[in-house]
Amino acid sequence: MTEAPHESPGPGDRRRPLGWRLATPLAVLLCGALFAVSALNSGGTDLRPGRYINLTDFVRTESREYDALRERVAQLTDDVERLTGQVDDADVRRLRAQAHSLERPAGLEDVSGAGITVVLTDSPTDVAESSQRDPNRLVVHQQDIQAVVNAVWIGGAVAVTIQGQRVVSTTGIKCIGNSVQIQGVPYPQPYTISAVGDPTSIAAAIASDSYLALYRSDAAEPDIAVGWEEKVEDLLTAPAYDGLLDRSYAEPLKTDG
Repeated sequence: MTEAPHESPGPGDRRRPLGWRLATPLAVLLCGALFAVSALNSGGTDLRPGRYINLTDFVRTESREYDALRERVAQLTDDVERLTGQVDDADVRRLRAQAHSLERPAGLEDVSGAGITVVLTDSPTDVAESSQRDPNRLVVHQQDIQAVVNAVWIGGAVAVTIQGQRVVSTTGIKCIGNSVQIQGVPYPQPYTISAVGDPTSIAAAIASDSYLALYRSDAAEPDIAVGWEEKVEDLLTAPAYDGLLDRSYAEPLKTDG
């Protein structure tokens, strides 16, 4: 089908009304103003948070935000400790002593001693590319890490770290893409879990765990070959937890007088 040739305007054609001709430049000016306001409000950042080009950008952004929050919390905690120490009150001294006595069981103090380290890794690239097995069995999942942590606790561990970060009661582990997020920070594999405690007791708890027995059997399969490394350590140090605590602000103690 051929297109009809363009026809010259006829005597019946009418020019666009004056109102429309004035509205067009006004609309352009309004759009420009909106762009300018958006640029000022954004301060150079994305006004649509949560949209990232790829997983690498996401991991970097999340890590930076977490580090900034952790530094801010550390600063505020130091301020609270300094100001509290200036209060000459018997009730304050008693409550501070109680709080300090709970720091070690809460994971807020360093712990050193013998123990065991377990390292989990995804299947090697060549195995993953050629394997006909379920792809989910070729990578480390959050439940694999959690199973190791649960087993070492059962084995009597007194302190546990994942990727060098102290595990406390509020520690969360979850999968994000091909990385695992621990305490709000995404980490790639390999995943290193270290437990301070009696190595014999911890090793026995690991060996008797049925879930980890399945994982180790996958590690022994040539066409799966997920990584499993277990090593006895003469000396481990689990650093104090320095992440975000579940508190929003400090309240002054109300005293009489």
